[in-house]
Amino acid sequence: MFDIEASLDSRLLAAPRNRPTVMFPEALDPRTLEAVCHLGRFIRPVFLAPESEVRALAAGEADRLGRDRVEYTLSESAFVDPASRPDLLEEFAAACLAFAEAKGRPMDLAESRRLVAEPGRFGIWAVKQGHADMVVGGATHEPRAFFRPMVELLTQRSVACEAGVFVLPDSHPDDVYPHNIVVFGDVGVNATMSPRTLAEVAVGTCAVARDLIPEDVLPEIRCAMVSYSNRGSDEGPSPELVRQAAELVPEILAERVRHAERYRSIHIRGEVKVSVALSRRSADLYHADGLPWEGGPNVIVCPNLDMGNLLYHLYATRFPEARKFPVMFGLWFQGVDLPMDCTPEDIRLAVKASVMRLHAYGQWQRTPKDTFFRRHRVLVLNPGSTSTKTSVFEGDEERFTEELQHPAEDLRAFEGQPITAQFAFRKEAVLRFLAQKGLALDDLDAVSGRGGLLRPIPHGTWNVGAAMLEDLKAGARGEHASNLGALIAAELVAGTGKPAYIVDPVVVDEAEPKVKISGLKELPRRVISHALNQIATARRYAEEHETFYERVNVVVAHMGGGITVGAHRKGRYIDVNNGLDGEGPFSPQRTGTLPAGQLIDLCFSGKYAKAELKTLNKGRGGLIDLLGTSDMREVERRVAEGDAEARLVFDAMAYQIAKAISALVPAFDGEPVDAILLTGGLARSERLVGELRRLTSALGCPVRVYPGENEMAALAKGALRVLSGREPAKDYPPQ
Repeated sequence: MFDIEASLDSRLLAAPRNRPTVMFPEALDPRTLEAVCHLGRFIRPVFLAPESEVRALAAGEADRLGRDRVEYTLSESAFVDPASRPDLLEEFAAACLAFAEAKGRPMDLAESRRLVAEPGRFGIWAVKQGHADMVVGGATHEPRAFFRPMVELLTQRSVACEAGVFVLPDSHPDDVYPHNIVVFGDVGVNATMSPRTLAEVAVGTCAVARDLIPEDVLPEIRCAMVSYSNRGSDEGPSPELVRQAAELVPEILAERVRHAERYRSIHIRGEVKVSVALSRRSADLYHADGLPWEGGPNVIVCPNLDMGNLLYHLYATRFPEARKFPVMFGLWFQGVDLPMDCTPEDIRLAVKASVMRLHAYGQWQRTPKDTFFRRHRVLVLNPGSTSTKTSVFEGDEERFTEELQHPAEDLRAFEGQPITAQFAFRKEAVLRFLAQKGLALDDLDAVSGRGGLLRPIPHGTWNVGAAMLEDLKAGARGEHASNLGALIAAELVAGTGKPAYIVDPVVVDEAEPKVKISGLKELPRRVISHALNQIATARRYAEEHETFYERVNVVVAHMGGGITVGAHRKGRYIDVNNGLDGEGPFSPQRTGTLPAGQLIDLCFSGKYAKAELKTLNKGRGGLIDLLGTSDMREVERRVAEGDAEARLVFDAMAYQIAKAISALVPAFDGEPVDAILLTGGLARSERLVGELRRLTSALGCPVRVYPGENEMAALAKGALRVLSGREPAKDYPPQ
């Protein structure tokens, strides 16, 4: 049995991470709540009911659905009681009046207000007016209260249809439908029937099937257009009407093929009796080009609404374990109509299918208006040694980004000076970037800068204030370009009333005292790490599992120029190696932990000066010292060519990273580890990832891979969590 949900999930997860806004008018139906609780990764849900009532329903279902999942879903949702939004009601009522007048069905303002206040129509009008992207209903609403107005208001083409997708269990005879997959198309959505309408419905239904079912599962989409009787269109398409429609199919299908080559696999046969289409005799049908089908059709266009409904419910009843869901065609993915006897799984699949098509074929970018989910505009600054990465985020979406390069000749003027001497120079570069994008400081809601070398602090988003600026200017804990992030952020918002933040700087330290004890009192362990990407990766894993950072136990291995391996236990970053000083596994540029006795001897051997040893420790150590390169791709090429030395060094690096991961198991105090997360540039190496999976398999937890650093998104999200009220910003220094 084809796992269509896994197929939809894989394509959705490969889509842009921006999520469409989806309205749920039937918010107090437990089936809706259960479905939405499995959709948080893919949509932004809007429940059309008072928040208190939705939460009361959720409280009763939490034990069955999982409390973490329910809490996460509600934290990602908006709640709208239509009566509480007179602004939207007036907007929708005015639009409803204009629409009715244009259709020659005038009504008074009171009637239009009454109509748009109904949750079903409120949700439809929210989509129509650009406040949301999709509306899902029909489970409790009669067709006249949801389906009919949805089709009338949201249809974007001259023809619309509804398809019912079935993946039947293996117990169904697979010589009737190839791979036991069948899609029923319903012509009854359209008020009038003509040959062109029927041909458009047939091609549209086949396009839906082709969009949803991968070609390696169904190489061909084969459609039978069913004729009803010789009595004509009172009961359904007559054989003559179907013949006329079949003559139009090649022209309509050719237009589809011009749009996308995948539709070339569609073949449509006209004038097929329903008794043949639903039986083994359908295998005797032929393509339009005279070639046999070698099996029956997998798309059946039903002659009328009654038969479409009958077949859908017949198969649903006969095969309760089938995966089934409805899909609308002609609405540009804006509406989902549910059967009244639908299950939570049906709702979930229907929404996933529509969202997948919205991403893949609708060229959707983002919700036109941010009515229900405010898109705060955040400027993100990440200063490096020779550049300042600068981005503007609107909500989760990165709208503009540029790495502002600072040429060596420009930086030469600051040689021998504290890093803060570059402050005005870099600030001007950021202002030029904003001006080039047509943005002013008044257009921003906040500025989020990379945190620098401060006092040890817990993780989170921190207000940039006087005490923080004083510490960074003093540089008592070290000079680093990241110190400029907060300084520039504060200057940009000065006098505007807008906030400036830093997020999870390298000095995040939540380790217990026992973690910092070394065998020499004068040398306690210091906690400095890639905290920003470590915590962002752990949060991302939690979000993908529809829960919170505070509810997961994960080991994160950040593998870049430096390598840090950290333990994250229920929302606390409790242990990590100090990659900055060279502790832990060796990396492309750093030595990692060295044998202490031999290191002492080397330090006093007279072979190296102190500065040379520091450079070897961080900058010229690791792969550079061992193999003469810091490029893992070069190392892998040499391994593939049989270079024994490169293979030995590669194996040693993988072994040390795996050993560092395994060594953190005691940090979880006996609790199981949910996952090992691999991130950073080296996580792009399939060979390294594969070896780490093998070496850590004894821990019994999955390995998930998140390549790259994602620092800009992490800085933006930290600010957005505060701006949206999800968490408070912290004040520095911590008490």
